[in-house]
Amino acid sequence: MSTRTLISPAVLARPRRRALYWTVFAAVVLLFTLAFLGPLYWLVSSGFKDAQEVIQTPPTLVPGSFEPANYSRAWEVMDLATLLFNTLYYAFGALAFQLVLDVAAAYSLSKLRPVLGKAILGMMLATLMIPATVLVVPQYLTVLDVPVIERNLLNSPWAIWLPSVTNAFNIFLLKRFFDSIPKELLDAASMDGASPLRILWSIVLPISRPILGVVSIFAVVGVWKDFLWPMLTLPDPTKQTLNVGIYSLSNGVPVNVLIAALTIASVPTLLIFLIFQRHIMSGLTAGGLKG
Repeated sequence: MSTRTLISPAVLARPRRRALYWTVFAAVVLLFTLAFLGPLYWLVSSGFKDAQEVIQTPPTLVPGSFEPANYSRAWEVMDLATLLFNTLYYAFGALAFQLVLDVAAAYSLSKLRPVLGKAILGMMLATLMIPATVLVVPQYLTVLDVPVIERNLLNSPWAIWLPSVTNAFNIFLLKRFFDSIPKELLDAASMDGASPLRILWSIVLPISRPILGVVSIFAVVGVWKDFLWPMLTLPDPTKQTLNVGIYSLSNGVPVNVLIAALTIASVPTLLIFLIFQRHIMSGLTAGGLKG
């Protein structure tokens, strides 16, 4: 059986049509490549320019002045080492909490079938319809004076970790994957005497590595790129994240050095995407078919 395509092989067999097809295809690919890589190129190249050339109009495509010392100066002036350590600490702490609690929630909804489980899942997914900015004020008031324990979590990593745990999207992704695991496999383990916790640890988690990788990437990148919430909850300069710290220290810093700092801050997330892009796609499509 032949595969159906937008343009039939008979049309592509004609030299003129084939040339037109590849010309349009190359133009579209080039256009999207420029749209995505253009800002990134401007960011990196501007970090090598001097302060005068950065603000020059019209801007230069290739740096006329090459100053790689801007990056080392940005690292020292803005204390990026401390900010980078803080961000990694918050990001991987949030990752640990999300893997434990979100996996437990998704496994319960998928396999343990609690009472009102569908209603609980529906309410979780309904929170995705609420803009994140709407929740800023109630979340801030909550961490300012946590109910029951009556503690102020400002300037503590708990102000970053606890709100990140309630991630309905990650719970939905995990549940969808767990739903695709054959029920017979879990029933066989249960008949052998394995408890639900043992089934989760020994069977479900080992075969869930693709989706766990996706959730891990989302958790780390989510904390890494966040700006408003860390700015509100971490006013202490020594405890700020990379994005907030660069913003706080930007006054009086030359624009080329500031751009170099922003480039350094962008590198880790770009590396994560380039290294794990295949795992991201495989994890997102995993669980789409049962069996």
